[in-house]
Formats: sequence, C-alpha cells, structure tokens
Amino acid sequence: MNTKNFFRLLTGAALAVAAIQTAGAAEQARAAMVNAQGGSVGEVVLSQTPQGTLLHAKLTGIPPGAHAFHVHTVGKCEPPFKSAGGHFNPGGKKHGIYAEDGMHVGDMPNIHVPESGALEIEVLNAHLMLDAVLFDDDGAAIVIHEGPDDYITDPAGAAGPRIACGVIMK
Repeated sequence: MNTKNFFRLLTGAALAVAAIQTAGAAEQARAAMVNAQGGSVGEVVLSQTPQGTLLHAKLTGIPPGAHAFHVHTVGKCEPPFKSAGGHFNPGGKKHGIYAEDGMHVGDMPNIHVPESGALEIEVLNAHLMLDAVLFDDDGAAIVIHEGPDDYITDPAGAAGPRIACGVIMK
C-alpha cells in the first residue's frame, strides 16, 4: 500500500469513528440549581435516551430529608420560585404517580437527602423528552420542594414551598 492510499484509509477510518461517536451521543441539557438566596446547590444533567430522559443530579446544601423533585413548566427561577409555574404537563393529566388519570410528565420520585446535605442520584423519567415541547418559548425548570410529594394530591403533591430551582438549558 502506498502512502497516499494509507492516508485515505486512515482518514476514512477516523471519519467513520467520528460518525459512530456522534450517532451514539445523547442529546443533553443542564439545570444549574440555586437556592432561594441565589447560592449554587448543584446541577442536574438531563440526557435523552431511547427510554426517556435520564436526570443525573449532583446536589449540595439541600436540607436533609425527603423532597419532591419535579420538572416545572416555565424556565424562570426567581425566588420563591413560583415563577417556574406548575408541573410540566403537556398531556393535561392529573398529578401523581398513584393517580389513575395521571401522571404529569414532570412528576418524579422524591429524593432523600442524607444529613450531609449532599446527594448524587440518577432518575429515569420515561415520559420526558428533550424536545420542542420542553424547550418552548418560556422553557422549563427543575424544582426541589421543601417536603415530599405525596404522589396523589392534585396539582402538586402537597410538597410545600419550593427551595431550589434550575432553568433547563440546552
């Protein structure tokens, strides 16, 4: 094989590897989480998968205990975070994992923060897509509530005030 053909083969192989890597790369988004004082409390990375969206959260400074963890319909995080609107619910469903007519796309399991206030978790939301519906004109946000979601009470699971919020950004 001459040098010219070797470089063509090498270039072709490099392009093939790059194409495979790009095809296998998941679309991602991020939410930088802040508390009501504007301090950073971590980040949530959202990755599109064939089964829905995988949310990888690294959190610090969250009060210990159980907390509701939701996707909200507006990408705005002005304390006390009511600016984030209600739960992301493009299908008009009832709230709650236990609801017969539910659940909201933004409903997810509670998170359980240890005494250290630091938590790293992954949650698969099988109904959430990183698409134009999520990234509409007013965006969307991740919200952590003061208390746990009871998985039943409409519209928000009786989870109490919102203590952390992060706008979902591509």
